[in-house]
Amino acid sequence: MTPDDLQRLATLRMPFGKHKGTLIADLPGNYLAWFAREGFPKGEIGRLLALMLEIDHNGLRPLLQPLRAGAAAAPGGALRPPRPPSGGSGRSRP
Repeated sequence: MTPDDLQRLATLRMPFGKHKGTLIADLPGNYLAWFAREGFPKGEIGRLLALMLEIDHNGLRPLLQPLRAGAAAAPGGALRPPRPPSGGSGRSRP
């Protein structure tokens, strides 16, 4: 595993199957476990699915959050500003 592998999990979309188009990092654990039982595909996608299964199984999905933030780049490469919470300014009313 390399740091680039973690970045790929947060940016690569599933190219086929029931969850086609879903980010690898967002695939449900039961889908990853199904691949573990049935066999991971060959190549990079299989290696990344196996890695995501380990991350999910060990409760480490939050490690991918900073990579997701970096992947949300606006056109031109600038990062998008964080959105305020829905429902207004985010301040609580007395």
